[in-house]
Amino acid sequence: MKRAALFLLILVLFVSASAAALYYWGYRTFHSPGNSEQAVRMVVPRGANLNRIAELLQEASAINMPRVFVLAARLSGEGRAIKAGEYEFAAGDSQRTILTTLTLGRTVQRHITVPEGLSVAEVLALLNNTRALNGTASLPSEGSLLPETYRFELGDNRNVVIRRMTKSMNDTVNSLWSKRAKGLPLDSPEQAVILASIVEKETGIPEERARVAAVFLNRIRKGMRLQSDPTVVYGITRGHRSLGRAISRKDLATDTPYNTYRISGLPPGPICNPGRDAIAAVLNPIQTDELYFVADGTGGHAFAKTLAEHNRNVVRWRRLQRSKKP
Repeated sequence: MKRAALFLLILVLFVSASAAALYYWGYRTFHSPGNSEQAVRMVVPRGANLNRIAELLQEASAINMPRVFVLAARLSGEGRAIKAGEYEFAAGDSQRTILTTLTLGRTVQRHITVPEGLSVAEVLALLNNTRALNGTASLPSEGSLLPETYRFELGDNRNVVIRRMTKSMNDTVNSLWSKRAKGLPLDSPEQAVILASIVEKETGIPEERARVAAVFLNRIRKGMRLQSDPTVVYGITRGHRSLGRAISRKDLATDTPYNTYRISGLPPGPICNPGRDAIAAVLNPIQTDELYFVADGTGGHAFAKTLAEHNRNVVRWRRLQRSKKP
């Protein structure tokens, strides 16, 4: 009887010690740095169960003891909180760190940058060439997308990103319109975007935007045609391609709704997607009496108040162009 009791006691102590050792080993394994020597990126599919997630982590070399991961996730209750998505784990991340990342949904944030001045056709081409996005994008209206950098996750729908761009443009325009200068010859935020799109295409120099905008606004006040070359190009290409050559006299004489050499006032819509700074320049231009500008050969423009002064600037520009020809 005493021997049986002693044996049972020894067995209980052995099992207890083994369980304690096993728990200690599992705890150490779960919290110790992992064996991955470089960053690991993987995707947790929607609907994947805990065992499958552990397998994927092992296949990606993020963990090497999947059973420990599964057991710890189940005991903690965190296994039910893992979120689908694309993840990146740093070299040496422990299983504890990996599980926390998965349960908090700290997915990889990708970025797409839309430069100022692209047409909607060009933005759509940018989205379609971004393979991490899904879905077929619908063509939005010209000038409705705000150029900036947008975050997205692997598998996001292209139309979701477009809606985000559209909301950003609406919010930006409404905010700037509410702070516009007094006395502008613009009747609506939509007209501001149209003019901003012309300013965006006319100059790539940030310091010139408010000055170029002021010239166009002055011309509108005086009933003068805008005579903007980029509007002529858009009337021909509608933003689907580059003109691929210099504007000709025939182009300037071609009747399109966008040819501001032929029409008075603003064209019927934007000619690109203007950035925030171009919109701000239109709504808060500098104070000037200038009515003309032409390229000066340095990437900027020479501005003039009178036609005679402008004609002299044009002569200088043409002389410079001729001197550069081989």
